[in-house]
Amino acid sequence: MMRHRGFLSPGFSSRLNLVVDLLWLFGALALSSWGRMSPGHPTFFSVGFCLMFAWLFGSVILRYYDSAAERALLDQLALLSLLSLCSTVFLLIVDSLVKDESAFPHVLPFAFIYWPGSLLICIIIRRFVVKREAPIDEVLILGVGAMGRITSEDIQKRGRRHVVGFLNFKDESVPENLKGVVLGHAADLESILQTVAVGEVYIAGNTLRHGQEMQEAIRVCERFGLPFALPAYSFRLDRARPVEAKLLSDGYIHYISVSSKPVQMAFKRVCDIAGSFSALVVLSPLLLVVALLVKLTSRGPILFKQVRVGVHGKKFNMLKFRSMVTDAEALKASLAHMNEQTGPVFKMKNDPRVTAIGRFIRRYSIDELPQLINVLRGDMSIVGPRPPVLPEVAQYESWQRRRLSVRPGLTCLWQVSGRNQISFEEWMYLDMQYIDHWSLKNDINLILKTIPVVFTGKGAS
Repeated sequence: MMRHRGFLSPGFSSRLNLVVDLLWLFGALALSSWGRMSPGHPTFFSVGFCLMFAWLFGSVILRYYDSAAERALLDQLALLSLLSLCSTVFLLIVDSLVKDESAFPHVLPFAFIYWPGSLLICIIIRRFVVKREAPIDEVLILGVGAMGRITSEDIQKRGRRHVVGFLNFKDESVPENLKGVVLGHAADLESILQTVAVGEVYIAGNTLRHGQEMQEAIRVCERFGLPFALPAYSFRLDRARPVEAKLLSDGYIHYISVSSKPVQMAFKRVCDIAGSFSALVVLSPLLLVVALLVKLTSRGPILFKQVRVGVHGKKFNMLKFRSMVTDAEALKASLAHMNEQTGPVFKMKNDPRVTAIGRFIRRYSIDELPQLINVLRGDMSIVGPRPPVLPEVAQYESWQRRRLSVRPGLTCLWQVSGRNQISFEEWMYLDMQYIDHWSLKNDINLILKTIPVVFTGKGAS
């Protein structure tokens, strides 16, 4: 099965696991410091935060929080034991560098407290929560034959994915006992992907009978930037086994249309979590002032929630400080003829719907700050193509939908290239350029370029 390339698998359980592990890390450190120093001691916090980052670094390397639900319990406990050992070794190294031993936690008590407690948490709490979590990703299966039906049953057993439906090939008749909905034929794949959010497409066909239809499905997935899976075995095998069996655990070879850089992607997610949380804390006085100004200067809610389209077409509520009048969406149709942007996007320099305080916070992108909550949730990233609204996506050409193949972000090439001063088609090409040449280094460069653009309000409206 296609695993999510990142630090955390999507879903509530992975986030809960991370929070519980870090809280227990500080709890075990406090217990092992008993009699030497209080949890309020500066050294305690210094050691605690260093240990926390060491834990995060180790979990990134081992991909501990990635697809944990598909990992056997013994494998999960083994990884946890290794991380606990690494944390203890790290604490020993720091201990050897500290001259005043009286101002440092007991290392061995920490190991004997933390490791058993972590195992207990993993066995009792983590596995309980993961097993009861609803599926967090949707897949579409091409083929209603034996392979398609077996694939569906296998996906349901794994528990982390939901089959949204089937498409049948030309020569296939739909069986009466099929457990699922047939959404159409294989030839309808492109039109269906435009309306149904899908995380991956399983092409469960026979290459001899369905080769042409499978090839066309591959082209559609590549245009959309959508992950897809092809059968690993075209022939019957009696004794032979693949060399890397784990890579073919579900009988499929999985393909992606974006560059696979799992370690860099893991660090990107860690930076998203740490960066958004830190920014929300540091900027909290500004957020409170802006919230108060929005409330006092116009009627309506402080925050504006708008349904946006995220990775692979998944919808989420994007947060912004409200910068327009409450009936802004209703007035949009009457202003359509004054649109200053090409393509399906609506942009207007002197938009009459914008409030007095709204004009200021939009100019300096202050209205976008609540989206740090979206970043923390995992809906967005700090860097990535801006999330579009549903009417825009409905008008996309097929090649433009590839911008939905990555997590949307707060800033990208468009923001540092003139924003509203460039055409819609140029905007789309910039997003494709970002996707095709993504790296952590490029993300850092984009963040540095965004800072002066935000402070000067260049290209904003």
